[in-house]
Amino acid sequence: MRFCSIASGSSGNCIYVGTENTHILVDAGISGKRIEAGLGELSLSGKDVDAILVTHEHADHIQGLGVLARKYGIPIYTTPGTAYILKQQKSLGRLPEGIFHEIREDERFTIKDFTVLPFTIPHDAAQPVGFRVECQEKSVGIATDLGKYNEYIIDRLTGLDAVLLEANHDVNMLEVGPYPYLLKMRILGDRGHLSNENAGKLLCRILHDQMKAIFLGHLSKENNYEALAYQTVCSEVTMGDNPYKAGDFRIAVAGRDRMSEVVVL
Repeated sequence: MRFCSIASGSSGNCIYVGTENTHILVDAGISGKRIEAGLGELSLSGKDVDAILVTHEHADHIQGLGVLARKYGIPIYTTPGTAYILKQQKSLGRLPEGIFHEIREDERFTIKDFTVLPFTIPHDAAQPVGFRVECQEKSVGIATDLGKYNEYIIDRLTGLDAVLLEANHDVNMLEVGPYPYLLKMRILGDRGHLSNENAGKLLCRILHDQMKAIFLGHLSKENNYEALAYQTVCSEVTMGDNPYKAGDFRIAVAGRDRMSEVVVL
């Protein structure tokens, strides 16, 4: 099982999970050209992709969806609420008939080698979800765009081999930054985005001895930077109420303009 970020940030997100036989993308929020370039670095092309899983309808998660789906006829898996909004999006262009496969929170479905569990996330979108992707004994999780976490989300992220977790903003940078007040309140709210500090606290709850890799993703361009996100999350892990130190794990920031390391499980 391979897992990597093709791009992750407030300007665009696209995650790859694959085996020798199965290749899926979680979100397609960068241009089709950039997605194809990222797949090329994995010795793949769009025709190899078996499915695109869409977390929600915001632009930074769907920018390249229409181009990719049309060009290769790739099935799109998403919730009914998200599918309804996507079908109205003129920016996606006309999508092929029958391309949407509707999924439900907490109901597992299969795509060739993979079993996928969608789970509800608190975000200001129609029907947003995160994903847990399992193959035999291995599992990875993708959890971005969540204003808060709770025991339900912790449960869905328990026992993973690798995770991509949102570390969107530094609270102080956001509070003193240029964003309008209402946008600041939206980001800080329960249906907004996870701060660096809260990402670290959530990570403390899901760490275990077999965790192989942690990516910090969906960083804000204006209200965060990579070294700060990394340092804050690592401090939470090392100082938190858990038996670990940050140095016990592979923790890395998934960049907005570059491929992450490919994690092989």
